[in-house]
Amino acid sequence: MSGDHQTLALLLFSAFVAVTLGITTWVSRDRHGSAEEFYTGGRLFSPMENGFAIAGDYMSAASFLGISGLIALFGYDGMLYSVGFLVAWLVVLLLVAELVRNCGRFTLADVVATRMRERPVRIAAGTSSVAVSVLYLVAQMVGAGSLVALLLGGTSEAARAWTVIGVGALMVVYVTLGGMRATTWIQIVKAVLLMAGTVALTVLVLVRFHGDFNALLTTAAERSGHGKEFLIPGLAYGGGWTARFDFISLGLALVLGTAGLPHILSRFYTVPTARAARRSVVWSIGLIGSFYLMTIVLGFGAAAVVGTAEVRESSAAGNTAVPLLALDLGGGAGSTGGTVLFAVVAAIAFATILAVVAGITLASSASVAHDLYASLKKPRAESHSGSRSHSGSRSESRSRAEPRSEVAVARFAAAGIGAVAIALGLLARDLNVAFLVGLAFAVAASANLPVLLYSLFWRNFTTRGAVWSVYGGLVPAVLLVVFSPVVSGSPEAIFPGVDFHVFPLQNPGLVSIPLGFLAGWIGTVLFPEPADEAKHAESEVRSLTGAGAV
Repeated sequence: MSGDHQTLALLLFSAFVAVTLGITTWVSRDRHGSAEEFYTGGRLFSPMENGFAIAGDYMSAASFLGISGLIALFGYDGMLYSVGFLVAWLVVLLLVAELVRNCGRFTLADVVATRMRERPVRIAAGTSSVAVSVLYLVAQMVGAGSLVALLLGGTSEAARAWTVIGVGALMVVYVTLGGMRATTWIQIVKAVLLMAGTVALTVLVLVRFHGDFNALLTTAAERSGHGKEFLIPGLAYGGGWTARFDFISLGLALVLGTAGLPHILSRFYTVPTARAARRSVVWSIGLIGSFYLMTIVLGFGAAAVVGTAEVRESSAAGNTAVPLLALDLGGGAGSTGGTVLFAVVAAIAFATILAVVAGITLASSASVAHDLYASLKKPRAESHSGSRSHSGSRSESRSRAEPRSEVAVARFAAAGIGAVAIALGLLARDLNVAFLVGLAFAVAASANLPVLLYSLFWRNFTTRGAVWSVYGGLVPAVLLVVFSPVVSGSPEAIFPGVDFHVFPLQNPGLVSIPLGFLAGWIGTVLFPEPADEAKHAESEVRSLTGAGAV
């Protein structure tokens, strides 16, 4: 890219970083150090504000860069990501949003521990939440590296590495200084910018083809090198039974995984009531739905305007399709319009990455501090049916007892999680960001969703069942990814020079999600516990009505 691209885009990057750091500094002045303030922003956000923040959290680099890139490379099959991400919100709205807000306090483990022995459940759920968050963070880091590699002409691996490190450092600053309140406002600003940029690009693509969507698809098919096959199923997932099972696995992961993502679930605690949580989801569905429809236009637009071969030449995984499309729509390389539009889109994508990594880091650091640290620091014998008047009250008393200590641990945890995500992001820098997010969704659907649904809807579910459910989904999901073609045994793998893969599918969801549900059922049936009817009745009333909710 030309020096003009670099200068203008870097100026816009710097402007966004300056604005967000200003927001963080401004918000941190009013912080009083409580866990409630750090984890939930004082539960003061309106449904509209929280809806924009949820949309900002969900519309990540995987959506803006990854999905459009996959559509530009694989046409119809790439579009399946857009459909899966969107349909997933129906699961969130209908099954978990209101119930999670009523039962929990700060994290997923709060919901599960409502009528279980706290310590084993919190350790299991906290471990799972951190694993999912780190996988999700890796995708954002890869997106940041691809973006800056394109900006700098793709010539400097060192620049990509330093970009990933810089993004990690910024997210730690956002979380440690501002907590949930600063993170939420950053996500709202980012959501507005992303929607504006996506609308502008979509309009320009449609104007280029005079509003004729059929002409857009026809041109995309011609320039893809695949002809009509580009517009029908099978280009990416039609190469035999393995590919078809991989497609089913991906679909399950995308549709079920959203309801188990820690950084999405934590957003329901930032509003004052369960009704507000439900209205937040309605707001976010409107924003997210329109956004994913536009990514379809951008993906096919990149294939038609830029060409699939050019997109693949710039980034084998397709992560740079949208910035290249913006460059061409603005007038091409060297033109003022192209320079400006490319720089704006690159800056919006960078803003997307910064906002999302801040939200994920906050959720994972909350799990470390509120679940793992609090459980390990104060081990105590817990009777399953003894004096457990209110599991939520125990959480509250613990939070009140040492709020500053817990928040301090959360800040240190943010730095540690950032370091791990940076290291893994450097290893996975050549993979598609939407594909990486698909892996995170698979782990979330395998480890978090089964225990969440069982806890909310199964009267006889036990502590042993909860622990087995989490580990029974988490361990197989992670192991199947390690021994899949994603890590070794293929030219696109993280370690292409070695081959130790034994699992044929790229996404583990088809196997690991049923294992998570099965393990929870087996653990409960084989190790039954005396049912605490009063406790179950209390948690059921609380989840359905909000009576007694925080």
